[in-house]
Amino acid sequence: MRALIYKQAGISLGESKQEMVYSRLARRLRARKMNSFEEYLDDLESRSDHAEWEAFTNALTTNLTSFFREAHHFPILSEHVQKVKVPLSIWCSASSTGEEPYSIAMSVCEAFGTLTPPVSIVATDIDTNVLETAANGVYPLERIEKMESDRVRRFFQRGKGDRAGMVRVRPELRQLITFKPLNLLAATWPINGPFDVIFCRNVMIYFDKPTQGKILSRFVPLMKPDGLLFAGHSENFMYASDAFKLRGKTVYELSARVAAAMEKA
Repeated sequence: MRALIYKQAGISLGESKQEMVYSRLARRLRARKMNSFEEYLDDLESRSDHAEWEAFTNALTTNLTSFFREAHHFPILSEHVQKVKVPLSIWCSASSTGEEPYSIAMSVCEAFGTLTPPVSIVATDIDTNVLETAANGVYPLERIEKMESDRVRRFFQRGKGDRAGMVRVRPELRQLITFKPLNLLAATWPINGPFDVIFCRNVMIYFDKPTQGKILSRFVPLMKPDGLLFAGHSENFMYASDAFKLRGKTVYELSARVAAAMEKA
């Protein structure tokens, strides 16, 4: 199972994850009416069933997120988008259930003082189930309980009747974002740069260093020379690529060498 998920999605699982893998894939065995993991893996490897490979990958993907997670990044984002040339293009490479791209959209709206800022946001994830949740933009009320009340009033609609206890992101915010499935290990990515900002937070921790380096090298031509790359709080890209330099706390920009070469191109 470790070999298969590494090959399929680049996710490097340690032996300590055995119980997690067992519990998550046991659901697939029940759904497929199979009696053993050996039977399931033999079946998976012998078929080109895209739906089951997708279910396998979805089962072993961790989706931990929240609105304005790692809040120190968003003032930096707001400052940056006000300095660069519009229209803006932003890629959120691991959108999970949508809280991160919607937080990005809210920050940009606040920076420009409008619900229709000059920005397009592409939000991708390998997990198709969470992308569906993200595109719907509907969340339990407790997901926004720590958010400032003025943000809640401006960017969310409260559910009524059978939707009581739920909130939905305003349609203006949803229209800023295009959600797409994307596997960072795929040979081609269904996106087009260059981007002013790329968010790749708390994703690289699941990859080994060689995989991290390959992905970062593919980010470079997708960034504008003055673009920013946001990483997760426990991630350090300096050991995986010399194409980036640290600008601030887990915020990177292209190295002077790479930026100069891109400007000449």
